[in-house]
Amino acid sequence: MGRWSKLESMQVDFAVELGADDETLEFPWAASGDGPRYHDLKRQPETLALIQEATGLAALRDFLVVVNSPASLLESAKCDVWATTEINPEEEIFGAPWKFGSYVDLVFTDPRARFSFDAHQNLLQKLTTLLKRVPEAPASAEFLLRRCFYHEGENMREGFYVTFYLFGYGSDEVRARQQWGIALKLTSHAITRSPSSLSRP
Repeated sequence: MGRWSKLESMQVDFAVELGADDETLEFPWAASGDGPRYHDLKRQPETLALIQEATGLAALRDFLVVVNSPASLLESAKCDVWATTEINPEEEIFGAPWKFGSYVDLVFTDPRARFSFDAHQNLLQKLTTLLKRVPEAPASAEFLLRRCFYHEGENMREGFYVTFYLFGYGSDEVRARQQWGIALKLTSHAITRSPSSLSRP
């Protein structure tokens, strides 16, 4: 189960979702036909131009650059962004009618770590600890540890991945997007801070 950690006005949570009905990921992935597909931003950074969600969103583009950089022990697999006025009861503490959200699916670059539950759990514990130290921000972050099926040649091997949800809150869409962008930048700093220690106990 996850736990909320009050960070002045920012909320940080992590949870484990490995049930039979929980979300899973295949890596790499591709939609049917001419639909969207996975782009290897870690080894082919020029393909960032093909990520439609990052078009016009400098904060997301910068986050993807950082999380796929050599300084990061992670890489991105999938992402999306959206704005809404649907505020859940637990989000009413922010006192804002708008929220701007995103998710980014993340996997370890080290193939061995992709199959280690402990490595993922340690990563989430340390990321949430680091994010507790950031300045006040009307935003909420949630990290979910989920099951991933990695393609290895003609075989598929079961491991893990992380879905990172982030929401910024504001009086209008523009303000909510600004707060989201600030929190996204703070998260990228946490991911690249002492990266070699993030997955160790």
